[in-house]
Amino acid sequence: MDDKKINVLELRRTAKEVKRHSILMRIMALLVIILVLLVAIAYAISYFYDKFGSFTVKVSKYDMVHQGLALSETPEYETANAVLNADIVYDMTNISGKDLPENLDKVNGCHNGNNYIAYTFYLINSGDDTVTYNGEMVLDNITKNVDEAIRIAVYKNGKKKIYGKTKSSGKGKESDCDEEFLSSSIVMRTSTKDFAADSKDKYTVVVWLEGNDPDCVDDIIGGTLKISMNFKIVEAT
Repeated sequence: MDDKKINVLELRRTAKEVKRHSILMRIMALLVIILVLLVAIAYAISYFYDKFGSFTVKVSKYDMVHQGLALSETPEYETANAVLNADIVYDMTNISGKDLPENLDKVNGCHNGNNYIAYTFYLINSGDDTVTYNGEMVLDNITKNVDEAIRIAVYKNGKKKIYGKTKSSGKGKESDCDEEFLSSSIVMRTSTKDFAADSKDKYTVVVWLEGNDPDCVDDIIGGTLKISMNFKIVEAT
């Protein structure tokens, strides 16, 4: 009788141990899955930031749906886009703006060089109304003060302006720039009135590190920034 009791106790203890082991394995498996998901999410965020974070163009989705304001990399388009993303240049080093190609606004879409970003796109009124729109270029996620030496050329329908940050001394624009950044985060603004149906505005944006800028020093090596250009309708007739 005692032997039977001992056997029953041993069976119960074994069953509990098996159950505990099973629960522990399930918890460990769940933790592994959570860890893998976290790593995957972190990688995805990093990937998409690196892939698309350098220069992004957007129009308000409301404006695209209700007024027909759309983006395209070519003047003839089949799909109305609300967002365009330019490819980035890894490990971009400084150059002189004088060494940039002359035909940068003659090539559609992404046409980067070794040390500059170049992107041409079209803002199209694919709707029926005549509208007025505003555009704004914004800098985000600036590290190591890389914006001190950055230059951004914007061609609008062939007319070019070069933008740069105000001199570190606070005394106006750099000699190679047409205009200063409007603020620490806003590069420039643009506007088009009486933008009729089927009208197209062509934009080319070129980004480089100006080697002749006094602030183009070793301290900015490894610096990064994100640029976005956002458009919205302010009036429709």
